[in-house]
This record gives sequence, structure tokens and C-alpha cells, in this order.
Amino acid sequence: MIASSQKHWSGDVAELLRVEEGFVLADIDTGSTPGYKKNKGHAADDLKSGATELSEYQERLYARSRVDATNAAVLLVLQAMDSAGKGGIIRHVVGSVDPQGVMLSAFKKPTDEELEHDFLWRVKRRLPASGMIGVFDRSHYEDVLIGRVRRLAPENEIERRYAAINDFERQLTDSGTRVVKVMLHISPDEQKRRLMRRLERPDKHWKYNPTDVDERALWPLYMAAYQTVFERTSTDHAPWHVVPADHKWYARLAVQNLLLEALEEIDPQWPAATFDIEAEKRRLAAT
Repeated sequence: MIASSQKHWSGDVAELLRVEEGFVLADIDTGSTPGYKKNKGHAADDLKSGATELSEYQERLYARSRVDATNAAVLLVLQAMDSAGKGGIIRHVVGSVDPQGVMLSAFKKPTDEELEHDFLWRVKRRLPASGMIGVFDRSHYEDVLIGRVRRLAPENEIERRYAAINDFERQLTDSGTRVVKVMLHISPDEQKRRLMRRLERPDKHWKYNPTDVDERALWPLYMAAYQTVFERTSTDHAPWHVVPADHKWYARLAVQNLLLEALEEIDPQWPAATFDIEAEKRRLAAT
């Protein structure tokens, strides 16, 4: 499926970027633009058109939830190495809709209270309600990514978590939530350029974290951890999509299209009036 507002794709975006059996992360060209036939200039126009469509879908989803108990919602899960562009996705894609219809959660290092519970406890508390678009800026996958790379949990516990995640996401989709899982995939060279730009601009210093350099030294381990995540948790009900992200404009357009596809599948309709429209027109005119 291609979002109706975007005409410059050569194929189904979700299928082009979906993690299927036999997927190898190392084979992905992070500078590529799979399926998009035009350039950055056209992408800006497509993103603008898509924003209008996305905004209407979000409003219809929210309006429908006020009168319909179907529990339809969308959850966008964003995972990436630092500086891959999650913030830009949230600002330029999700930011195009009414903020009242969005529930954004950024999962940082677990608090002492959160560590007293199972790793999914804090995630379940931030799930989008019916009619909402939820966004996880990092997510429960941190517990099998950094958890594995930094050895924050025993190996048998990491193994248990893969199955727990699959069960959790199955329950979500069964209850009516569309789960859109995205890894923004950049190259270490592109990350280095982006981090250097942060150091060169005083207005970006606040975004720089010295630990980012430490994490770069673990790049091969993180890529191996992601590969395992894809093999173990890309399912029919909640597949992973790997988006080449060296070009920010492409990543934003691709994620926007994935969200639009999820909403088109839900196809929320404006709720019908529960009152006599013509009678209300007469009453209003008489005041």
C-alpha cells in the first residue's frame, strides 16, 4: 500500500522496508532510499501532503473513539543509535497532527521504582488509549539491546524477554492497537558527522552526550543485538521495519508513510450525528 497523498514511491513502503525471514542488517545500505523515485526536493512536497492526510486520519481516529468501543489506536516504536533522527521524526512527522491526540513516551534509564517490577511494567503504563497515536522514543527493546550489550541482565533473562515481548505485542494487536516498529539505521560515519556538528554549534551542545563516543566503540555489538532482535521479534502481527536514515528527508517520509498505512488499515470514519441535524439547525437559527 502507498499513502494516497504520496505519488513518488515505486512500491509498498511497508513491504520494501519490512524485516522478513533471512534479513541481514549488515546488507542494508544506510544511504539508500528504497522505493522512492525522486529526490529531497520532491520529498519536501510529499511530506507536506502526507502531513495533511495524517492530520485528518488522526482526527478521525480520535473522533471515532469518542463513540466507538473498538479500542483502535496506533503505537509507533522508534529505535536507533544516537543521532539517527528520532527527534526529527517526532517533530516533523508526528508533530504535524493535533498534540491532544498523541501520547509521547521517552524511556530513559529505569528508576528505582521501575526496577522493582518486570521490565514491561513501565511500558504498559504508557500505552496509547483508544483513538490515540502513541510514540515510544526508545522502548521495551532497550531491555534486550543495551541490556545485552552492557550485560545489565543475565543471559537467561534476556532470552525470556524476547518471548515476553512477542506475547505483549500480540495482546496489543489483538486488542486493536496497530504496532509500527521502526529502526532508523545510520552508518557510524554518518553518526560521527552528526555528533561533530553538535560539538561545532553552541545551540546543539545540549544534545551532545560524552557517553555517545563510548557507545560508538560498541557499534558491532549493538548491530549484533539488533540482528537478534529482528530474528526473534519481527512477527506477522508486529513486524519490524528498517529505515535507511543517512538521509533525514527519506527517513521522515518513510516513517510518515508507515503511519499512514497503519491508519488506512484502521480506516476510521467520522462518527454519525446522534441528533436531528435539521432540527438543530432550526433551533440554532431561532436563537
